[in-house]
Amino acid sequence: MLAAYITHIDCQKHEMGNHHPECPERLGAVNDQLLIKGLLDYMEQLDAPLATQEQLARAHSPSYLNEFAEIAQQVPENRHVQIDPDTSINEFSYQAALRAAGAAVLAANLVASGQAPVAFCNIRPPGHHAERSNAGGFCFFNNVAVGIRHAIAHHGIERIALIDFDVHHGNGSEDILFDDPHVLMCSIFEKNLYPFCGDVPMGANMVNVGLPTRSGSEAFRQAVSEVWMPALEKFQPEMIFISAGFDAHREDDMGNLALVEADYEWVTKQIVMIAQRYSHGRIVSCLEGGYDLSSLGRSVAAHVRVLIGAD
Repeated sequence: MLAAYITHIDCQKHEMGNHHPECPERLGAVNDQLLIKGLLDYMEQLDAPLATQEQLARAHSPSYLNEFAEIAQQVPENRHVQIDPDTSINEFSYQAALRAAGAAVLAANLVASGQAPVAFCNIRPPGHHAERSNAGGFCFFNNVAVGIRHAIAHHGIERIALIDFDVHHGNGSEDILFDDPHVLMCSIFEKNLYPFCGDVPMGANMVNVGLPTRSGSEAFRQAVSEVWMPALEKFQPEMIFISAGFDAHREDDMGNLALVEADYEWVTKQIVMIAQRYSHGRIVSCLEGGYDLSSLGRSVAAHVRVLIGAD
């Protein structure tokens, strides 16, 4: 079986203005590197469906879903509507957000049912800052949370691990999942950086590690080995989702942890090892951050190469 590669052209139509770091070119940078390195030869390329309201409502409040849909319907052509100081929508953003969440649902279906061993979703807008009742941080729907809740509801998965190595803490994922007994969330992030939280976990199923600025590879790997891995071994997940953010790279101006491609390759190997031991190898990875196009493409390629077993 081929690994699943899920994306959609609609995800490139969402944009938040000239020079915004969360730009449509991000998806092209990822796709180009996967193509150049021959990794797409090992993957089945699939179009992301539109997430349904029922699927979204497992992660988001009905009032938020209604409010966001109403705002999106009123966006003038060739204009932007501001959601927060850093986040806005255009006339195509709602459709793109539905595709991004729908990609996580399709990935959950394919991997949970054994139709694909693993899946990588090359999607935007990202999702891990979207809370149950709020958008923010470039995010509108929490893609991984929607996928996780779908896997639990439709496939009977009892234990799912969410791994988040974006430089920013996934506050939205924590807000949605902190009281879910089926989920263990492991997050490593840079301290004193947006969204300025995570140091105090909201629930016992949250394993949060904030690292100081310029921590580098050694501190990152130590946190994974000494904090994440024991928690994952104890939890024994039946399936793993990854919020795959690559903005901790030393070439990315959005953070200052100073990681490199080798770190993303290494952490993916640790995740794959857990998945092979407890999860029948089942992993769904969804793109989150990563805003320097060159390092983003290279880092995703390093991640996917290990994920699909082409290393």
